[in-house]
Amino acid sequence: MSTDLLDGQPMQWRRGISFQVCHSLGKAPPLIFLHGGLGNRYNWRSQYEFAVSQGWETLAYDLAGHGQSQPYSRYSIGRHCRDLTRLLARLQIEKPVLCCHSYGVPIGLEWARQHSVQGLILIAGGTHELAPWWEIPLMKLLKWGGRHFYHLPPLQWLTQKVSTSSRHAKIDQFFAESPVPTERHPYQALEIFWNYNFFSHRQTKAKFKDLPVLVMSGGQDPMFTEDMGRELAGHFPQGQHLHFQQMGHLMMAEAPNAINRAIAQFLNRLE
Repeated sequence: MSTDLLDGQPMQWRRGISFQVCHSLGKAPPLIFLHGGLGNRYNWRSQYEFAVSQGWETLAYDLAGHGQSQPYSRYSIGRHCRDLTRLLARLQIEKPVLCCHSYGVPIGLEWARQHSVQGLILIAGGTHELAPWWEIPLMKLLKWGGRHFYHLPPLQWLTQKVSTSSRHAKIDQFFAESPVPTERHPYQALEIFWNYNFFSHRQTKAKFKDLPVLVMSGGQDPMFTEDMGRELAGHFPQGQHLHFQQMGHLMMAEAPNAINRAIAQFLNRLE
């Protein structure tokens, strides 16, 4: 029997669609991890294991079309939000803290717009202009067939090398558990975020007036800059911005102890 907390188990809450889910019971506030595009639940290994060791109720799962969760024929942020609603209802989780990375941030923001949360932790992801100029043509190329080249280990290695400036056991494990996908669906699912703009909706400022929000950015991240992090935190009256100059987009694996401390300090203030 496996003792790996991140193995999880399949759950079905949509007809014909199975999701891979990791859930550990514990104290409040419940902490929900939402991974980003091309990712999976293993992206959060260091944070999930840390949260469980601290006794918090913890949940991570593969979004539809990612990891071991089954794909949809069409994707939308609303559909991802409905999946999260059904999952939390199934597990009887109320008023969670959402911890979101990259393209998981829009999902968390939209879910929090409609549901009660105790706080938001937003890592390397924002509210608008989310795709750098090179991302859309590159992801389309990979979707159309270029992804098959990632069956070749040297290309995986090269991509990993340029994705981070640091290499250690945790980052090596991150890449081993989260290689660049060779399936079509993770790339198709990215398209729903390219024109996303949180502020295109009629704002409900009262909803976020008293909500604690922690935004994290990295100085080595070309996709979510310090200015973007500062701007995002500024939209929330209770927003706080932490900038880590030496970290990049994968900061959860690059410097897990620093990220875990920030998460713990945030949650401890809510207890």
